[in-house]
Amino acid sequence: MELLRFATAGSVDDGKSTLIGRLLYDTKSIFEDQLEAVERTSRDRGDEHVNLALLTDGLRAEREQGITIDVAYRYFATPKRTFIIADTPGHIQYTRNMVTGASTASLALVLVDARNGIVEQSRRHAFLASLLRVPHVVLCVNKMDLVDYDEAVFNRLKDEFRNFATKLDIGDLSFIPISALKGDNVVHRSENMPWYDGSSLLHHLEEVHIASDRNLIDVRFPVQYVIRPQSSAYHDYRGYAGTVAGGVMKPGDEVLVLESGLTTTIESIDTADGPVDEAYPPMSVTVRLADDIDISRGDMICRPQNKPEATQDVEAMVCWLTDEPLQDRGMYAVKHTTRNVRAQVRDIEYRIDVNTLHRDESATSLTLNEIGRIKLRTTKPLFVDQYRRNRTTGSFLLIDESTGSTVGAGMIL
Repeated sequence: MELLRFATAGSVDDGKSTLIGRLLYDTKSIFEDQLEAVERTSRDRGDEHVNLALLTDGLRAEREQGITIDVAYRYFATPKRTFIIADTPGHIQYTRNMVTGASTASLALVLVDARNGIVEQSRRHAFLASLLRVPHVVLCVNKMDLVDYDEAVFNRLKDEFRNFATKLDIGDLSFIPISALKGDNVVHRSENMPWYDGSSLLHHLEEVHIASDRNLIDVRFPVQYVIRPQSSAYHDYRGYAGTVAGGVMKPGDEVLVLESGLTTTIESIDTADGPVDEAYPPMSVTVRLADDIDISRGDMICRPQNKPEATQDVEAMVCWLTDEPLQDRGMYAVKHTTRNVRAQVRDIEYRIDVNTLHRDESATSLTLNEIGRIKLRTTKPLFVDQYRRNRTTGSFLLIDESTGSTVGAGMIL
């Protein structure tokens, strides 16, 4: 079945974890012992209702404070589709965790409390979803039960968020009024909101069209590993393993290998289940080529007439992920697809205020959770596409060479 990755986003106490718990509960995707444990913990805490947020808030600190700190991943399936959920934190100090959870998502659920409306974190997370090129965004106006299911409240928040979203690059925007606590419009349509003629949240998640979100035009195959068995039965076998990052590859296709620039043809494409007639994102395959070419980890297989840009000068938006600030002229390791190089920060063009979208061109550094546009100069060429065209070949990580810690996430412009 088709897989949909989606992430929750929004401010603190807007009900993100409760919504995920409700989805899992109403789709019968949790085990009886899990439910019993949540019911027992809810009673011990004195909660009036079964606290479904406990299904995702697993850290002790999260349960003690009633907040989400780290990204929690949960899995469930319906007869139509399988899902991977990233429940991300709402606190401003955990913005980096939200970036991590949304970076691979095809859809973002931005929750707002119907009583509080669109707040700073709502706008911040909507901007981050736009920056991360999440193709589909759904504004869930939660806690409608606490405003007596008032249509006017929903319409006011819908108009306010739509006005803000016009400043962003969001391709598909939807609006759903819900009550995660009561289950209204989560899995089943609510009788309490007869004025709402749209689908329930689960129905939207099952039906949203995601097949066209993948880039099936530009063939991109970063080589991860060279398979050369030592067994005498396979002494002639040489394959190049990796995950298809873009396009469709078929046996017989002419391909170009970067960085050598040599061309050849695909002889066969193998998987763990045997040969296949074609490969496309995000399949993990082994490609065999007709000619013996010097290819190693970090090289890129593409089409001769459609190749990524090979460059040592990179401009990117970077989200800073650590307490130690990014410094102008600083040296970092760069991980881009399967290629590892070193790079120097040549310029910090501006830092962006994610609440007002104002650009601070006087910025000389980026600190934890800040986002800015920078220029890098790498020691070896990277084979890149714009992030808006390919989220895999258009993204990279910055790594502190002394500690090995990931310090920044970049999106190539």
